[in-house]
Amino acid sequence: MTERQQTELLAVLGAGVMGVGIAALALGHGVPVVLVDVDPDALTRAAEAVPLRIRQGQLLGKLPREATVPQLVTTTSLDEVRQATVVVEAVVEVPAVKAKVLGEVSELVAPGTPVVTNTSGIPVDELAGHTARPADVLGAHFMNPPYLIRTVEVIRGPRTSEAALARALELLTVLDRESIVVGDGPGFVINRILQRMINESARIVQEGIASHEDVDSLFQGCLGHTTGPLATADLIGLDNVVDSLRVLHERTGDAGYAPCDLLLNKVAAGDFGRKSGRGFYAYAP
Repeated sequence: MTERQQTELLAVLGAGVMGVGIAALALGHGVPVVLVDVDPDALTRAAEAVPLRIRQGQLLGKLPREATVPQLVTTTSLDEVRQATVVVEAVVEVPAVKAKVLGEVSELVAPGTPVVTNTSGIPVDELAGHTARPADVLGAHFMNPPYLIRTVEVIRGPRTSEAALARALELLTVLDRESIVVGDGPGFVINRILQRMINESARIVQEGIASHEDVDSLFQGCLGHTTGPLATADLIGLDNVVDSLRVLHERTGDAGYAPCDLLLNKVAAGDFGRKSGRGFYAYAP
């Protein structure tokens, strides 16, 4: 373990799919993690899931097998993040919830500590406006699962300082991530394009033009995509897709981002994708 790994303490806020994945990524590279969630049951599930994710990453050659893996610390108290060197927020994609959590954590950590949001679509500067020090706030949009997908879309807000950006990029380097820095705005690059593509693909299925299998097969066979847009949506979580589309629709006014009825109906039925066992596809438990 390097001196840098020993001196880092990553606080991850939110023990959902992305929080678990980010924690596994950091621990798999020897960086200590404190994982915070208001739900004790979510933390219990996370404590069981994180070692499995690390093992998967190691078996696939995406995480180093020789790294010393620190013990994951879980807590329901935000006070436990005071000593964090970097904070990554990965709570539900609801602007008011993210703003509240980011505001609270920014009051606890030392000035100059990067406060990173993993939002998939909310402008970073909008969230930064709810914090004690907007200059410390930036975005890091990890792809799912973050311990397998190496590239991270890093978002620099108009008030993000050079120091906060550099400090966050240093940690991502320790985690062996490739960082691509982009500007701020609803959806940034990936989701401004991807979420619209998912929505339009679902609308095509809704209209009976093609099945979900055929839509995905066309993207794979004609465009060389590893997975099609609707299988990707199942991986993201259809509830998360709808939340992201709503953010984009509200902030751009573009009707193309209004979630189509098929997506809304699936979410209302609890068919969220892989995490619930059914979305556009069915998945074995």
